[in-house]
Amino acid sequence: MSGHVVPVKIYVAVFVSLIFLTALTTAVAYVDMGKFNLVAALAIAVAKMLLVILFFMHVKYSPTLTKVVIVAAFVWLGIMVTLTLSDELTRNWGVKVTGWSMILPHLRGLF
Repeated sequence: MSGHVVPVKIYVAVFVSLIFLTALTTAVAYVDMGKFNLVAALAIAVAKMLLVILFFMHVKYSPTLTKVVIVAAFVWLGIMVTLTLSDELTRNWGVKVTGWSMILPHLRGLF
């Protein structure tokens, strides 16, 4: 069984990169960037995900069919997230409780 042999140097570089990105995630959590906190955290998470998938899961050195399957999985994930968000964001929740003043009139008949 002969497979692609990845040099240890690459594994060490990926490991150091993952440690750096983890520290960067922690640092970004303490900085108030408003709405961009989520964007920064997700960008760092995607970078870490790509490093793990490409190098530790050996997708970089895999056949084209494996790469197609992984891309199809992420496309399917995107479809499912889009459908879920389209349902969640279009709901009309309607009821907004502002305090006890809305609840007390309904409880008067109980006691």
